[in-house]
Amino acid sequence: MAASEKPLHIDIPVKLADVKVVFSIGALQFEGDLPASIFHMQLIEDDIAGWDAKSEVVAVFHTNAGHVTLHDNAYNSDRGIATGNPYRNLVANLIKRGVKVELCGATAKVHNWGNEDLLRDIKVNTDAMARTAQLVQQGFVKITE
Repeated sequence: MAASEKPLHIDIPVKLADVKVVFSIGALQFEGDLPASIFHMQLIEDDIAGWDAKSEVVAVFHTNAGHVTLHDNAYNSDRGIATGNPYRNLVANLIKRGVKVELCGATAKVHNWGNEDLLRDIKVNTDAMARTAQLVQQGFVKITE
C-alpha cells in the first residue's frame, strides 16, 4: 500500500463466475478526463480477470457517443477538429481484452457514417434500442451511464 493510500475494508465482497453485461452508451459522461463508461468497462474487465470469470461484455455506442467508434479522419471530419480520435487507443484496448464494441446503425445513418469510417473490429447493429433489448432478453444486465 502506498504511503498516502488509506486502508479500505470491503464489507460486501463480490465475486462472480459468469458476467453478461451490455453498456448502453448514448452520451459521454466523464470521470475526470476519461469517459465514465470506458473507465467502468476497464474496471469490470479487471474484476473479471481477478475472478477468472466467464464473461461477455458488449458496449453499444449510439446517439451522442457514436463518434467514439470513428477512425481519426472520420472523427476529425465529424467533430470539426484535426487531433484525431482521442478514444481510439482506449477502445482498441477494450477490444483486445474481449469487449465487443458496437455502433448503432441508426446513429451511423443519421451521421452518414459507413463501415469504412470505423475503427477496426467495430460491429454495426440494426439500432441500439433493438440490440440492447435483444441482449437483455438473452440475460445480459444493462448498464447505462
